[in-house]
Amino acid sequence: MSELEFIEEEINMKMNLAQMHLKALPTIEESRIKEIKDLNLFDNDLVIIPNEIFEMTSMEILNISVNKINKLPSSIMYLNKLRMLDAGHNNIDFIPSEIGHLVNMEDYLYFHNNKLQSIPSEIGHLTKVRYLNLSDNMLKEVPNEIGDLTKLVELRIMNNQLTELPESLSRLTNLKELHLKKNKMTTLPEKIGELALLRVLDVEENQLKEVPYSLHKCLKLRRLNLRHNQLITLPESIGHLKNLLELDLRSNHLKELPESLLAIEGLERLDLRWNHELHIPSWLGELEERGCIVYL
Repeated sequence: MSELEFIEEEINMKMNLAQMHLKALPTIEESRIKEIKDLNLFDNDLVIIPNEIFEMTSMEILNISVNKINKLPSSIMYLNKLRMLDAGHNNIDFIPSEIGHLVNMEDYLYFHNNKLQSIPSEIGHLTKVRYLNLSDNMLKEVPNEIGDLTKLVELRIMNNQLTELPESLSRLTNLKELHLKKNKMTTLPEKIGELALLRVLDVEENQLKEVPYSLHKCLKLRRLNLRHNQLITLPESIGHLKNLLELDLRSNHLKELPESLLAIEGLERLDLRWNHELHIPSWLGELEERGCIVYL
């Protein structure tokens, strides 16, 4: 076993097999299999997840990202001690309902850059997970049960085919970052304002026609990216976002701006480029005098 990199600790066993051009797992002593807690298979040539992995029932951290894996089998249910799973940058087109058995998943769950067309409702059982990345897939919807992931701090669903999000999203009251860039959404959940801890909202390159009125309740919001949408106007209540630092409104159909933007005293950057029918108000000069960079 000298060719394998084992790090044995008093409580932990890590196995690092990253970037070794592996198409299968090397032989591992049977006595070690159930002891492995951290397995790194990043950037290999795996097409399937080796069956031996599902015998590693003490596993807490599994990185199988950047391979050629095309299937996540139902056997994933046996790894019910997993805290972190990175399966990004593969060819996975299906997540089995058995994913719901991974109830100890409490850090990150990454499925970005795959070929997923749906997410099973059983994902709602993973109520401890804090970081979820579903970006760069082919999702047309996410299940209502995503609202049960109430410990989520960061949610990334960029570059999919979403047309809307479930209203249950408003239950994610610990969420600090929501990344929805490059989808086909025409609206955001009406109760998005319930996300009281939200700091970053990125909805660039969608088809939004309006901003929900309740957004003004996201008082901790610092960065709001609405670039490349179909907005004609903004709600006057946007001025309640007192902690906003950056507001990107580039490439919309805006005709006028609410004067309430003057109430955002700490605003550092306001991008208004490529709103060809926009009436430029004289009070924008006041923002610039305060140090806000205004792009026209």
